[in-house]
Amino acid sequence: MASGFVIRKNQYYDSVFLMKISKRISDAKGVQQNAVLMGSDTNKGLLSNIGIRDTQIDAAQPNDLIVAVIADTPQIVNDVLNKLDEYLLGGVQSVSASNLHSFEDGLAQKPDANLVVISVPGEYAAREAHKALESGLNVFLFSDNVSIDDELDLKRFAVEKNLLVMGPDCGTSLIGGVGIGFANVVRKGSIGVIGASGTGLQEFTSQAHNAGFGISHAIGTGSHDLSDKIGGLTTLAALDVLEADPQTKVITLISKLPGAKTLAKLSERLKTCKQPVVGCFLGIQGEIEAGTSFQRARLIDDAVRLSITQIADKPVFWQDQFTPQELEWMSPEIGSWSSQQKYIRGLFAGGTFCYQSQQIFRDADIPAYSNAPLDVKYRLADPDHSIEHTVVDMGDDHYTLGKPHPMIDGSMRKQRILAEGRDPQVAILLLDFILGYNASMDPVGELLEGVIEAKQAARKRGGALTVVASICGTDDDPQDLSLQTRMLQEGGVIVFHSNAKAAHFCCALIKRRLGGCHADQS
Repeated sequence: MASGFVIRKNQYYDSVFLMKISKRISDAKGVQQNAVLMGSDTNKGLLSNIGIRDTQIDAAQPNDLIVAVIADTPQIVNDVLNKLDEYLLGGVQSVSASNLHSFEDGLAQKPDANLVVISVPGEYAAREAHKALESGLNVFLFSDNVSIDDELDLKRFAVEKNLLVMGPDCGTSLIGGVGIGFANVVRKGSIGVIGASGTGLQEFTSQAHNAGFGISHAIGTGSHDLSDKIGGLTTLAALDVLEADPQTKVITLISKLPGAKTLAKLSERLKTCKQPVVGCFLGIQGEIEAGTSFQRARLIDDAVRLSITQIADKPVFWQDQFTPQELEWMSPEIGSWSSQQKYIRGLFAGGTFCYQSQQIFRDADIPAYSNAPLDVKYRLADPDHSIEHTVVDMGDDHYTLGKPHPMIDGSMRKQRILAEGRDPQVAILLLDFILGYNASMDPVGELLEGVIEAKQAARKRGGALTVVASICGTDDDPQDLSLQTRMLQEGGVIVFHSNAKAAHFCCALIKRRLGGCHADQS
């Protein structure tokens, strides 16, 4: 094994661009690991953690680009680093050149702007966000690694200025039909959405679009907003914005489990909301008292159905049960398993899908271990090693620090698919594929070879591996939804256009295997 690095002085790129370059480098034959980072103190620590250390790295500045490669041979390392300009050029070839180098430069060129997107290293993001708020701009804060205290200060300041801070670690928003971050192509309409999670917003907006309806605005809040430390400041501000918006006829909230104090405060606010509100708070088991205009949805699919019911001119047909064809798939799958096969392993690019799947499994009395568990007693001691039924959020910091997110680069998930496929007790693999802007242009193609190899390995042992997948996307997304679906089906994968339905299908298979009689979902 060999390693090397290159430092490019004063050559700054944002995190989404860097993840795409890292993906291009990881595809090179013989490359085992790479890091494409700006020279912040946090990123220098990440390089040290993978064994890349040097005094030149210590001296690097936050505006310096650092590219490190670990590969099979020194020649491969040298070849990759010598082609760095080619990799960078491939990443920018569709982007027009810019001479803007600061927030001030951008504001001077677009003095009428009302929103700024920030994607700089976390230790500098709060400073830039504060500048934007002082200038009267709303903030979409894609950056992560922003401290909770900085987040609270920013959001309190935003409330004083009557502005929104979407984030930190905000993956998705859709403002007036314009997607920011990871977003799908959806039509404009009258459903307003507020979401703590990017993939939750993507699933909801895609399903609403696919059902024939549209979105006024989808406002991301960041994953910590509904914690008791932050108190739902962005969520409450977004409610005010959507309530006053003449285009919005129904408001939907999507989140993981909020803090108890924040949920109580939010419930009181919802009692006075003039618009009908649908709330999907994954993980909550008790009732929510939030007034007569509030309807609770247990799952994202339910939230879509309840929301469109509020605005539809006529009753809308909603397929929430398995079709006869889907029911027919079950017996042949179960009959092909060996006597050892009994566990589900879910490997997710979307954290919300990991969380929602756990809720569905829990409701079916199928407890699952996870690196992001609903119940702490089911926390994986080692996220890289599954136990019994396991679902893993591969977008967690454990997998993404210094590496591309799995929505951009599927290589880590492919390796995990192969590892789970080697376990003779695994019966089902549950996967998600997320389309849209800034995501991989071929998410299925990146994983399909691994899926087929894992299925072949199970057959050689005398069993069969059932692979179930959900695809989040629309026909207008650049990846071609129909093509991605067809590729999976031709590879022997059972495909649903809903994470919830895919998870229910896995539960039904396990229940039937154990002698249960329920083959449909409630």
